[in-house]
Amino acid sequence: MSSPLDTTVRVGEIRAAERFEEARKPELFKLEIDLGDEIRHSAAQLGYNHDPDAVVGRQVLCAIDLGTVNIAGFESDALTLGVPDDEGHPVLVAPDEAVPLGGDLY
Repeated sequence: MSSPLDTTVRVGEIRAAERFEEARKPELFKLEIDLGDEIRHSAAQLGYNHDPDAVVGRQVLCAIDLGTVNIAGFESDALTLGVPDDEGHPVLVAPDEAVPLGGDLY
């Protein structure tokens, strides 16, 4: 069954996170995300609402078939999903409870 978004959104767990010092935007993080059967990398604008240490171990939703983007030498091959807070800064989207890694959003 194809997604109405024409992209695959899967559940992953953040295994590593660090501030992206080389990026122009200081709120950008480098993330390593475990999807159960593979590891993906994502550059995510989380610094307004999240601390790198606090996001490690959290489950998130990621779009994984949008291609790879090179951001200041970092290969980002997953889009970590978020929604804006009252000030327009991203907040992570995640399942309410722990679910198996790699599961598709439907």
